[in-house]
Amino acid sequence: MGIPFLQIDAFTPVPFGANAGRVVLVRAAADDAWMRHVAAEMNLSETAFLVRRTDGYGLRWFTPSVEIDLCGHATLASAHALWQRGDLGSGDEARFHTRSGLLTATRRGDWIELDFPATPDEPAEPPPGLLDAIGAKAKYVGKSRFDYLVEVESEEVVKSLEPDHARLRTLPVRGVIVTAIATTKDWDFVSRFFAPGSGIDEDPVTGSAHCCLTPYWSKKLGRTSFTARQLSARGGTLETDLVGDRVRLRGQAVTVFKGEIVDR
Repeated sequence: MGIPFLQIDAFTPVPFGANAGRVVLVRAAADDAWMRHVAAEMNLSETAFLVRRTDGYGLRWFTPSVEIDLCGHATLASAHALWQRGDLGSGDEARFHTRSGLLTATRRGDWIELDFPATPDEPAEPPPGLLDAIGAKAKYVGKSRFDYLVEVESEEVVKSLEPDHARLRTLPVRGVIVTAIATTKDWDFVSRFFAPGSGIDEDPVTGSAHCCLTPYWSKKLGRTSFTARQLSARGGTLETDLVGDRVRLRGQAVTVFKGEIVDR
């Protein structure tokens, strides 16, 4: 028997938008080297590997080059896969044991809600070359557990960025979040996420970046609930809530295709 996988577009209700992720359902804990090879072969921003446990599922995420500690869209995709396949009942909570602790997902109509840890930033001096590589002036620079956060002047600036990925690749962080207050009426704030050092020049929609963006904009705007838009070429919309030291992320997902890996 082959090892089943699904390709799912996350943070979108329609195919071919937002962020594509592969979900691989392994029968037992897989070898690290094998998972790295599979993720490199898949060549998407993240590939998720799920293995059933008595109290939920073990979940790990790999880019084409590294394993990462937290990923929103591939967790959303994993929950969607489990409900679609019938591994979980429609009213069941999905429970994932990860390098960032226990993460859960629940269905909210056509949307899926993730419960993630907040990763707030602290003010930071930009490292040499960061702002030149982004190609924009910063109103603010901070640093979270994973990433640099840069606020720029406007939504239009975020949209028009053409960063120097080779220079960004030299920074010793997972990635760089660039954000601004939204001028489009349907959104509260916008962002883009660049992570060439993790093997991804630009991630289309990054749930985990919103674990930093949500507390950041909560402090600035005096609110706890937001509609956010990531302005990559594929684009994606998220709803977020700050609840204590947790962030709830909501999005939609759609399966694009299914297949299997030959089990050798």
